[in-house]
Amino acid sequence: MTDPEHLSSLAKALAHPARVKILHLLARTPGCIGGDIVEAVGLAQSTVSEHLRILKAAGVITGEIDPPRVCYALTPGALSPLAALIAELDATHPGADACVIPEQMER
Repeated sequence: MTDPEHLSSLAKALAHPARVKILHLLARTPGCIGGDIVEAVGLAQSTVSEHLRILKAAGVITGEIDPPRVCYALTPGALSPLAALIAELDATHPGADACVIPEQMER
């Protein structure tokens, strides 16, 4: 099992529509330059910088400085632990009809 703190930081990093937009953009455009991201997302540069900082802090993206620009890319395999958790939960979800009442478990 992956560390719950790490899984939480990954989930939080994805918990904003602008960050999801940024990830989609980086998936389609490896090595995307910060200015291109600002233009594509349609938010202020300072706001995009904060979203990039959050994604980078969670290890979801990397930023390579190539003065005067910063090129961003997805970190390979960074979301694998979260994807594995989601797959596990999805595979083991019994569905609404299979709810077990604690009293029934004792019988």
